[in-house]
Formats: sequence, structure tokens, C-alpha cells
Amino acid sequence: MPNLTKDITIEEVQKIVQDGSAWKVVNGLLEKGLISVYEHLNEHYKPKRENFLFLNSIYKDELHLKSLLDKFEAKPHYQNLILTFLHLFQTETIVSQSDLLKKSLATPAQLKYLVDKEIFSVKKLEVDRVQFDMVDVLVENVLSDLQQEAYEKVMASFAVKKPVLLKGITGSGKTHIYFKLIEDTIRERKQALYLLPEIALTTQIIQKLRSVFGNRIGIYHSRFSNQERVELWRKVQVGEFDVVIGSRSALLLPFKSLGIIIVDEEHDASYKQQDMAPRYHARDAAIYLARQMNANILLGTATPSVESYYNCKQNKYELVCLNERYGAATLPQTTLVDIKSEMAGKTFVKGMFSLQLIEAIQQSIENKKQVILFQNRRGYAPFLQCEMCGWVPQCKNCDVSLTYHKATDQLHCHYCNARSPLVNICLACGSNRMHAKSFGTEKIEEEIKRIFPNARVQRFDWDSLKIKNKFIETIRQFEKREIDILVGTQMVVKGLDFEHVHLVGVLSADRLLSYPDFRVNERAFKLLEQVSGRAGRKDDRGLVIIQLFNTQHPIIESLKKHDFEGFFVKEIQYRKEFLYPPFVRLIQISLKHKDPVTVKKAAEKLFEDVQDLPKTIFFGPAEPAISRIKNYYIQEILLKTNGDILHLSELKKRLRQKIGLLNATSKFTTVFVSVNVDP
Repeated sequence: MPNLTKDITIEEVQKIVQDGSAWKVVNGLLEKGLISVYEHLNEHYKPKRENFLFLNSIYKDELHLKSLLDKFEAKPHYQNLILTFLHLFQTETIVSQSDLLKKSLATPAQLKYLVDKEIFSVKKLEVDRVQFDMVDVLVENVLSDLQQEAYEKVMASFAVKKPVLLKGITGSGKTHIYFKLIEDTIRERKQALYLLPEIALTTQIIQKLRSVFGNRIGIYHSRFSNQERVELWRKVQVGEFDVVIGSRSALLLPFKSLGIIIVDEEHDASYKQQDMAPRYHARDAAIYLARQMNANILLGTATPSVESYYNCKQNKYELVCLNERYGAATLPQTTLVDIKSEMAGKTFVKGMFSLQLIEAIQQSIENKKQVILFQNRRGYAPFLQCEMCGWVPQCKNCDVSLTYHKATDQLHCHYCNARSPLVNICLACGSNRMHAKSFGTEKIEEEIKRIFPNARVQRFDWDSLKIKNKFIETIRQFEKREIDILVGTQMVVKGLDFEHVHLVGVLSADRLLSYPDFRVNERAFKLLEQVSGRAGRKDDRGLVIIQLFNTQHPIIESLKKHDFEGFFVKEIQYRKEFLYPPFVRLIQISLKHKDPVTVKKAAEKLFEDVQDLPKTIFFGPAEPAISRIKNYYIQEILLKTNGDILHLSELKKRLRQKIGLLNATSKFTTVFVSVNVDP
């Protein structure tokens, strides 16, 4: 008789039914009470173990040790092995087999001989996968008078458990206040969480933190392996780290006694999870977590998000300002260059550089100052185009043009990472007049090297920094003034502070100002202001040159004056007039499928079904700006609601029901539906 109590997995059921209906079969059996279901959590984590060597206790006696060394006088390899062990033991207290072999230049066979003779014993011990450099010299953190005043205002707000927005212009020394608050937290025997938008771009901050707080700092982010993350998770749980630096995923660590959360660059869009569920905003989640754990919360930035600044105006957050640069330095001078006039006067060099920018670069180099050139587009040319018929090579998987990369001599898709050979003949008309249009960081680097052959030029984007540790090395070179001109994307504005940069050039600002998104003005202002903030420090005011076609854009005047308040007044009026956050909550529903007809019908069905949701305005369904990515066609529905928390909770519940009913319909079971709140 067969064993009817044998456990069977979902995967095994799938192999039996073979038609993709495994869960349907299981649910049917469950309803009839014929089976029971349970979940089993498999432990995949395995501690990392290494061999460590221990000297036989008999040789702790000096006479026995001397006798041992004399014994191997005629065998220098063995004698050197023992002497190397003794040296390492004095400095490390515990000696790994790998270190001993490396330092002594001995072979494993030679070491095995000494183990067999019971001179050494070997033990396998657990070691950390993540190793941090040891820091011996600690730097004292001293506040200026203005920083001290701001610190006291922050502490007054913390006393009543109110979130604080620290708005400090670039170079004002916000980091010093962060460090002071962390010192206070550690003194109270509590933990501090320091959130950064992108951990890969924060080398300088990490170095500064370790110079102040030493080795009681943990670093946590998604680029660690699962095994490494488990180890850090456990150390946070037992309170081994006083300070944890991390990206948004660090919020989910099991803190033992969290005292403060610092969200640096709170305006940064990287804090919002976009790719996969849960699509949370780390800033908002941090505020909630702080409330749950009775911890203080500080948001820091030079360019606050519109929502955070509005919350200050509504007295939900306390606003603390630092309006002067550290050391009495002044904000840089901002100059606009009208590209239309330059092109009309034929003074535009290679379609990229105005004469004013070229002259400013030359002067900066002559004065032994550094230059940053900003273009938010990587690659050599954003697209190729046939001059006869206008045909542009497109990605076969996505509805986007392919970007030409000269380094690989290929066309790249920046959405699905597909690559295609360079196209020299137009596939539409057969013409051989395919020309590169516009320019990216790769082409800028090439032309700058040609114009300034004696200058040391380095590109700073994801393509140039793929080699391990290349990022850190480039930062180090720029800090030591081994690079004169740094050409980069928005990576140059995140977490970087250089004291010898005099000139920042923005080569084509218009692309930042024309993206179809209600946040476009906000993001452009922040990015350009952050880029501008890289110029000038101490006794050098600095210069920012922005090249653009539309010099009359609404944000430009505010940008020239570094006037965030003026920008905010205009922007908040637009948001109120056209019903956008913070005056409403947005819910974006995305539907994806490999068949365009199926996804369109599914979107129309869902749009019809949600019409009865209360206090909600509906838009769509419609194709987004990029309607196909990785061969999935996309339709979107946008909901606007201004209800309270209870209403929003009920809305989400009913929306889940509507989506569940859609996926239960036979012809729409394979349509992928995702919901993004506050996109």
C-alpha cells in the first residue's frame, strides 16, 4: 500500500499536473480537506571557517623555544616559518594559516610537516566575511558657532520628539552636526542609523565616520552577498555595532536599541524603491520606524524635497537652517550660456562647448584648480540617425533608441543591457550616412583630451567604474589633485566633497528640464544646485557655467540666485493648482504583458472596475513614455486621492480586491500588475 502521508512540494505537484495549475489543484484539495499545507524555512547560511595555527604550549618556555629554533638551524625554511608565526602572534594574537603561508613564503607541505611533528596544531574557527580596515587615529569633531547653534535647535526639537529637517547649503558642514548627534547617541548606549541614498557613492562619508568613531561601525547594503548580510544582521541584533551606515535596506535590520536615524540627502530619488515590491520610500519609512522605536529622526539636505519642506511649513517637521558655508566661504557665481546665440555666432566648439566654458577651463588649469564637467548621459552618442530618411536604430526588446559606446564600438540599450553591432548602413533606405547625434560623457572626455592635451582627464560614470575599486581609486586621485578635469554623470554630485574644484560646467541642462514628469522642475533644480555646490570652497568662490537653450525656464532665475525658497513658492503653487503631491496621494498601477492587445484589454477592464472607488480621480489607461521594456508591453492607470489615512487604507484594500478579480479572469491570469504608491 502506498505511503499516503509522504510530504510533497509545490514543485513536485507542478511536475505532475504539467499545465501551470499547481496552485489551483492544491487550493481545490485544501477546500475538500484532503490535504494540509505547511511551510518549512531552510537555513542556507553557513558560517565561514578558516584554519588557524597554535604553537604547542611546551614552546611557551623560552628554553624549549630556543632549543626548537636551534634544531631547525640547518633547515632555514622551517625556522623562518616558526619565526614568522611568532612575529604575527605578537601583532595579531591569532594567526591564520593563509596569512602565515603568505608572509613566510612557505609551502603547505612544509607547514604540514611542522603540524605532524606536533609543533603546531590546527583549529577551524569562524571568521567574518566582511572585513573593515582598522582605524587607529581618531579625529575630534568640533563644531563652529553656527553649527553649534543649529545643533542646539535640533536637540530642542528632539526633546519633544519632533522630526527635524536640517537644510544646510552645500559646504555648510551638516556632516559635523550628524557626527555630534551620533556621539550623543552612543554616549546614551544606543545605536545610530545613518542612511545614504547610494552606498557605492559614499566612500568619503564612510571614511570620515570611521575616522571619528573607529571600528564600531557596520556597513550594510544590497551589494553584499546573502552570507555577508546574515553576519551583519546578527551583529546588529546583539548590539555589536554602535553605528550602522546603509542604503534604504538598512532600515530593515533588527536594531537592539535605536536612538537616532539620520537620512542624509533626503531629497534623493534613490530612496524610493522602484524596481520590485515593496515599493517603499526610505525617508518616509525611517520616520515611521523612528516613531515606533521612540528614536529621534533627522532629515538632512541642501535642497529639500517639496513634500518635506511643505511639512515644515505645516509645522509637522521642525526646520533648522545653515545658510552659510563652513569657514565663511561663499556660494559660487552662476553664469548662463545661451546655446542658440553661441550656435548663431558659430562660437560653439564641436557642438558641446561654448567659448566662455573653454576659456574658464583654461584659466582654472593655469591657476592649478580642478574642473568638473557634468552631462547626465553616458556613452558616446545618445543615438545614431540616418541623415537621409531620419531612421534611428532601436532596441529589439525595448521602445528606446540605442546608445553608441565608442569603447566597445557597439550600440547599447540602457534598459535591458542588450548590445548590437554598430550600424553603418541605414536599414530603412540603404544610405551610408549614419551620424552620431548629441553627445554623452564618453565623447566629452575624448574632445576635452583633444582640446587640452596636457590636462589630466578622467571620466566618472558607471561605464568607466565597472572595474573593482575603480571608483575609490578615482576619488583618491581627484582628492590628491592627480586629475585636472573630471567628466561625469550625476554620480559626481552624490556624497563627494572636493576642496580644489573651482569650475563646474553643465553642458546641456535642457534634457533635465523637459522630462514628462510632474517632479521634473524639482529634480532639475536639485540636481543643478547640487552640481553647482561642488564648486568653490574656503577662499575660492567658484564658478558654475550652465549651457542651455531655454534660458527663460521658470527655475532658472531661482537657480542663478541659489534661491530655494523662491523655487518652492512657485512649485508648490503648481502642485496645488494641478492636484499633485503633497496635496493629493498618487497611486500608479502598471500592467505588463508580452502581448500588447492583452495588456491593453486588461488595463481597460481594470480601469472600468475601479470607477466605483470613492474620493478618487482616475486617469488612463495609457502607454507610458517608454511603452515596452524587455519585451513586456506596459499600460498605466493613475489614481489621485486626497482622503485621510483610514480612507487610503480602505482604498488600498478595495484596490487589491479589484486586481485579484482581474487576475482570476482566465484571459488575464498572466498579466503582471504592480501598484506604486507615491511614485
